Amino acid sequence: MTESPIQKIRLAGLLLLLLLVFLLDLSMGTVKIPVSEIVKVFFSPRTANPTWHFIIAKIRLPKACAAVLAGCGLSVGGLQMQTLFRNPLADPAILGITSGAGLGVAAVMLTGGSMATLFAIKELGVSGSWLIITAACLSAGAVMLLVLALSRQLKDNVLMLIIGIMIGSITLALTSVWQYFSDPEQVKEYLLWTFGSLGGVTGVQLSILSGVVAAGLIVAFLSSKMLDALLLGEHYARSMGLTTRRARVIIICSTSLLAGSITAFCGPIGFVGIAVPHIARTIFNTASHRILIPACCLIGTILLLMCDIVAQLPGSQSVLPINIITSLVGSPVVIILLLRRKNLNSW
Repeated sequence: MTESPIQKIRLAGLLLLLLLVFLLDLSMGTVKIPVSEIVKVFFSPRTANPTWHFIIAKIRLPKACAAVLAGCGLSVGGLQMQTLFRNPLADPAILGITSGAGLGVAAVMLTGGSMATLFAIKELGVSGSWLIITAACLSAGAVMLLVLALSRQLKDNVLMLIIGIMIGSITLALTSVWQYFSDPEQVKEYLLWTFGSLGGVTGVQLSILSGVVAAGLIVAFLSSKMLDALLLGEHYARSMGLTTRRARVIIICSTSLLAGSITAFCGPIGFVGIAVPHIARTIFNTASHRILIPACCLIGTILLLMCDIVAQLPGSQSVLPINIITSLVGSPVVIILLLRRKNLNSW
């Protein structure tokens, strides 16, 4: 299905809005930088203010790029989960991947002791520690392999949905046990990670995250026809010659790459995966994933950049955790969805 002229105009409008919000995000912060100076940093760095050049290049630009990657990955992951399970409240966390990453982080922060905590948190920062990222990636990967192994034994996506929720509950329970027996200082540090952060992904980490998210998005876009068929039901998909088990594995792998990597590098960021696909469907009035996937990328990025801007407004020297802002924005969207549908059987 190709885009209609109206949909192309809307995509172009979203792209323009994304550019404006991106520039606004670079200008906002404890030091307000004029947009004209931001343009100088990109196109004429020698004439730009050295201090502002450093702030933009080393602090704000990596943070904005992390917001772009997280917005794209989480929103597309949510779209895939809602299509696979045909459930409007599904999101990337539903497979237990996010809580699995949290379990790995808890194993380092709560069990590793003061030496690991000192190395991972105080020296390198909550989001900037390779120790934290490695633990989160390994744990999320282990959960993904478990989900894939179980998915091969099941024929029904509803059963897969229930198993994913149960796996997430088990990992959350284990994390809660560690929190209960840990020192208050260690629990505090873990809670800081659960707030989410876009500012700790820089340099090599940003390059790795970009590669993993790009791979997940490419797989998702190439799976557009499979997603369209699954949206009409498994029986219809089989009648079209689609191998549903193979399609499920591909979709789960793509979502796991997106959700696992973003959670590992940025911490848990909630509600983007639930809210953005519904916003995209409302704006474009289509079920075609060839349109919805780029739309989700644009809307998810705009939403997360706007949340980052809002997070910087209240404090002069402090920034609110991104997970708090996304929850405040995403929760009303989910409530409106429930009030409009009144029941979920029509999905």
